[in-house]
Amino acid sequence: MVFQGGLPENGEIVNFEIEEEPKWVKVKLEDGSVIQIKMEIVAIIRGGNDPNTGLPIYMVQATNIIRMNSVPKELIKKGSNQPKGADGTLYR
Repeated sequence: MVFQGGLPENGEIVNFEIEEEPKWVKVKLEDGSVIQIKMEIVAIIRGGNDPNTGLPIYMVQATNIIRMNSVPKELIKKGSNQPKGADGTLYR
């Protein structure tokens, strides 16, 4: 029972509560930047049962929250050298 690219037809949204607040993972990059990352659960769907074990199958929709902790000054670049989208903003 593989659900690639979508929800199962008989999928059921399952209410949940967070028992423990997610922790921030602090990562130091080789360029000297330090970022923090944590996962935020958006939804959980029960999509039936595994035919071999009978265990329920859960699909978890989540997003990562990333924040900059520190950045070396030499990596900060302001001005016209930033790539711009068609509308002139920094977003593509």
